[in-house]
Amino acid sequence: VRVVVLTGAGRAFCAGQDLKERLEADAAPLAVEVRERYNPIISAMRRLDQPIVGAINGVAAGAGASLAFACDLRLIAEGASFVLACGRIGLVPDSGATWFLPRLVGPAKAAELALLGESLSAVDAERFGLVARVVPPETLADEARALAVRVSALAPVALAHTKRALERSWSVDLDAALEDEAYRQGIAGATADHAEGMKAFLEKRPPRFIGE
Repeated sequence: VRVVVLTGAGRAFCAGQDLKERLEADAAPLAVEVRERYNPIISAMRRLDQPIVGAINGVAAGAGASLAFACDLRLIAEGASFVLACGRIGLVPDSGATWFLPRLVGPAKAAELALLGESLSAVDAERFGLVARVVPPETLADEARALAVRVSALAPVALAHTKRALERSWSVDLDAALEDEAYRQGIAGATADHAEGMKAFLEKRPPRFIGE
């Protein structure tokens, strides 16, 4: 597997938790629910070496929005939207929303979205850099598949280390980032895929990467 495409099975991408579950007598405490049910999913997505393409086909709300934020690349259908309405029910954004949002749209817009809980349209999501582009609903699946094909043609080891370097860059200074890049370049440069990429470039043909 070289790339993963994540999309919704129904009209929504993911509407988040069913609030009716919270009214049941045996509902788990919210902190337990978040730690044991939602956080492991987000962590697993971010640990994945393969890039994740998010095809946002409908509303992405609450933890569902965080699922979209955790993807590496995002396409959104016209008419789809993001919403963090946690404050309207007396809760806070979770599942990594407060970590992803400032990194994706900047602190000012992140605060507006998280505090006010207003819907962010597909057009505005593209304008603020939250998604790569907006596409017609009827072509979303094909567009996501085409993007996945483009990703799958690239060198897997290099992609995995690029993901790690980008993520780590938020928590280190420039010197540490430079050293991290050098370290990862050393690993990528020793792969068979790098040799194949160089050979293919000189021979003016598409490379055939094997992930080694």
